[in-house]
Amino acid sequence: MNLPSPIFVAGTGRSGTSQLADILGEHPEIHRIPIETRFLVDPGGFRDLADALTVRYDPYVGDDALRRLSDLLTVRLVGRKDIDRGHTVPEAIGERHYWNAVGRLWSELVATTFDESVPAAGSGHTDWAAGPFERQSRRRAIPRYFGDRSELLKTLRRSVDEMFGGAAADAGKPAWCEKTPFNLLCMEFLWELVPEATIVHIKRHPVAVVASHVDQPWAPSTVEGVLAWLKPIYDRWLTWKATADLGSRRYGEVKAEDLAADWPTRREALFESVGVDDFATTSTFHLRGLTHRDGQFDSTTRTLIERTLADVIPAMGYT
Repeated sequence: MNLPSPIFVAGTGRSGTSQLADILGEHPEIHRIPIETRFLVDPGGFRDLADALTVRYDPYVGDDALRRLSDLLTVRLVGRKDIDRGHTVPEAIGERHYWNAVGRLWSELVATTFDESVPAAGSGHTDWAAGPFERQSRRRAIPRYFGDRSELLKTLRRSVDEMFGGAAADAGKPAWCEKTPFNLLCMEFLWELVPEATIVHIKRHPVAVVASHVDQPWAPSTVEGVLAWLKPIYDRWLTWKATADLGSRRYGEVKAEDLAADWPTRREALFESVGVDDFATTSTFHLRGLTHRDGQFDSTTRTLIERTLADVIPAMGYT
């Protein structure tokens, strides 16, 4: 086979994205980036920047987008260790690859900088001088305007290649796999950024997804809250899918329940869909892990969930 393409894993969250990415990463040709990298599709990341320096450009919008990206790349991702994996994004990717890519970005995205004076507190009301610790100026950036969006995307793609491609090369593998659940809602941008990428969408029965969300510290703790969280995600995905030309893309959907029910056969099909030969992985999907919450809700609560998601459940391929 030809070399496999880069892979993005997508889902609603609590649908099996982590398990699927781990399995893909056990293949000798695929390196799993061992953390949700957050800077591609999250607020303040590459997706926001792509619009801010093209179709939404003005100097203030661009300056704000660069500030948010800088904060994301040099503060938030550097100072926060992943709870499950125990390392930061630069550590997971490789410090050298990460900082080389980040350092190169600014010279490619910033036209120039200048210092804007900041009036002292009370300016216009007193003749007092600025206090000893008051900032008297702040650095502003004038971002480049990319009339040709593809030029900006090539710049961002070079950073992805440096980081993800570098990490894969260090692992001795030709391809990489990145998993962030809400890749699900950003597929058009991901294909803009990496046109040859394969996106694998893993699904799980929506009622089970609701049950699993209720138990997570980062999600609402009530069924009503989780439904308010999840329903728009499903609606956005299904609305987009109805008009998307997925037949011309490297795209695949797989149910976690199907993987668990017939793992060897489904595993072979999964690896074939991403362009590699079958490989007997240590990790797998187990039905017990997917169904252990089936009795979590009483009949009234389950009826509420099924009624709220009445259009979603069949549209996602479940009964």
